[in-house]
Amino acid sequence: MTPAVDRVLDHAVWHALTGPQRSFAAASGVAVRYRQIVAPFGAIRPGSSDGDPAGASGAWSDLARLVGPGGTVGLSGDRLDVPAGWEVVREGQALQLVGTGVVPEVDPEAVALGVADVPDMLALIERTRPGPFLPETVTLGGYVGIRFAGRLVAMAGERMRPPGHAEISAVATLPAVRGKGLATRLVRSVAAAVSARGETPFLHVAVDNVDAVRLYRRLGFEERRVVVFQHVRRAPG
Repeated sequence: MTPAVDRVLDHAVWHALTGPQRSFAAASGVAVRYRQIVAPFGAIRPGSSDGDPAGASGAWSDLARLVGPGGTVGLSGDRLDVPAGWEVVREGQALQLVGTGVVPEVDPEAVALGVADVPDMLALIERTRPGPFLPETVTLGGYVGIRFAGRLVAMAGERMRPPGHAEISAVATLPAVRGKGLATRLVRSVAAAVSARGETPFLHVAVDNVDAVRLYRRLGFEERRVVVFQHVRRAPG
């Protein structure tokens, strides 16, 4: 990959919210975040916290204004040392994979999902827990699903959209219908929409989710790097 692509994917949230998804952003100085009801992620401008370990000014103060006292936000990329006045609520590692080898294919049974489908989507997410999905995440666009007898049994869609890329996310299948290839079909269908825009799909998967990693490798995703996800909270008051 080129250095420009590396920079974009290393700081996907920042480049999404200062680029194609700026309409979904709340911003303060050198900090941005998705609107809280859309997605839990935010970012500070790459490199802007260097030399400011106390967080008394600059990037961390900007982020503090965004989240408010006692507020939380998810950060991704390299692991950050949080300054005084913040705590790490939880932390995990994910593999970032890029779908340069994915075969895009629109699935004829995949239906577009929108605001009216949110209750069914949230119910599926609750059963499967693929990752954060909030009441207005669907407004990011690109979500599709498969229904059996009217019931939503599988879904996938797009979340972060840094320039030239789109993150495939919320890949979920009810346990009762796993093993039927529904996730494969939906990932390829989402990838088809991404490719049609001239963009490259990518995704994140927990490093210990070996079954999912194996599936995505078979689909043509290649591992790029390990990404640290930190959910941090600002002290109250």
